[in-house]
Amino acid sequence: MTHTITIEPVTRIEGHARITVELDDNGAVSDAKFHLTQFRGFEKFCEGRPYREMPALTARTCGICPVSHLIASAKACDQLLSVSIPPTAAKLRRLMNLAQILQSHALSFFHLSSPDLVFGWDAEPSKRSIFGVMSHNMQLAKDGIRLRQVGQLIIEILGGKRVHPAWVVPGGVHDALSRENRDKMMQMMPEAMQIARRSYGLFKEVLPKFADDFDHFGSFPSLFLSLVTPKGGLEHYDGLLRIKDANGNIVEDMIPSEDYPRIIGEAVEPFSYMKFPYYKPLGYPKGMYRVGPLARLNNCDFCGTPFANVALAEFRMLQESRPVLSSFHYHFARLVEMIFCIESIERLLKDPAILDTRVRARARGNRNEGIGVSEAPRGTLMHHYKIDDHGLMTWSNLIIATGHNNLAMNAGVKQVAQKYVNGQRLTEGMLNRVEALIRCYDPCLSCASHAVGQMPMQIELRDSKGRVLDRLSRS
Repeated sequence: MTHTITIEPVTRIEGHARITVELDDNGAVSDAKFHLTQFRGFEKFCEGRPYREMPALTARTCGICPVSHLIASAKACDQLLSVSIPPTAAKLRRLMNLAQILQSHALSFFHLSSPDLVFGWDAEPSKRSIFGVMSHNMQLAKDGIRLRQVGQLIIEILGGKRVHPAWVVPGGVHDALSRENRDKMMQMMPEAMQIARRSYGLFKEVLPKFADDFDHFGSFPSLFLSLVTPKGGLEHYDGLLRIKDANGNIVEDMIPSEDYPRIIGEAVEPFSYMKFPYYKPLGYPKGMYRVGPLARLNNCDFCGTPFANVALAEFRMLQESRPVLSSFHYHFARLVEMIFCIESIERLLKDPAILDTRVRARARGNRNEGIGVSEAPRGTLMHHYKIDDHGLMTWSNLIIATGHNNLAMNAGVKQVAQKYVNGQRLTEGMLNRVEALIRCYDPCLSCASHAVGQMPMQIELRDSKGRVLDRLSRS
């Protein structure tokens, strides 16, 4: 006979989910699962829409990372147009994407995860929030708010608004960057770098307190997938796909984005509305891989900016000579990437070409299929479109960063639960550790809700006094 512990909702993440932990008669954990409980289905209701609407439409998938969908969608539309966008347009898109990653990483680290890092897993739930952080370390809370604001302001300056800007379009971007707006962004960079470096230093100070958790916090062999530059550097906007194994061996390298269907398959399970992507040559579920900051730093040969290169070297000291395997270190990787984003934004803004007014290539639809791949804050994001001869969408497939991590998140909650949960003597701190594993991945569940699964459903018809008149259920 099994007993089930249900954690619902999973807190301090985007979207709605629950975790179930199954116990045997002795109170030991036999299994654990991460369930995405919301269904949206963007792929289906995109059908019949003009492809030019896709960037702005798919950006509505999420209010946290709309720019990521703008970028991947616009790149897919570029292929439908059969155009090379102007170089300055690519730089401006890259600029907005870096700002998106910066603000999203700041939200994840400071607002969602720092309460655990500041107070520990077993602290009172009332303390484990950004308000608790404010009362304990006001500077840390202010830094998180300001760093996220910097990223959002850059998005607003470029796109006209902070959430759901429609500035990235098929063929490039809508408007060129003015000198005045360039200067506004430049003025924020010194403060942003000061905050990022201060936060990075603080994190390294608290890291040893969690050393006992590293080997049990989603730490297991897996593949790692990300984009890299043609020279193997850290990449977020463009590039080629690379897969490494847990020993650091390159399994796939320099794979063009349009070849992703050869290496990535998708499965569904009855307990979640999120798809389960996997590496095809190894099959399902053996082909588990991870994406996001941890994967990007494991895969790249270098960052390419001064302080980020130093931080990357320190990151790799966590597990010398092979990839860092513990999912706990997603936090470390986010801080390295925040530094990289700020350095890269400043470098782009200092480029005289950033003010060029040629920012859009115009054409009609010249292909019936287009694929756009970029790096979202949470990992590799894929948009795949097919259109008819009238430019109307006939089919779409979105493989979301959080979805790529689905197999790993499920493996992680099981590992953490088996290490820390005692079914005969439950504590709130035990269950918080299970939730915290999910927070390492910073999942964006509204984005990832796409699979048409068979989640259990129960519908009750009640009268005005609350009495059940009829009940329908699906198991």
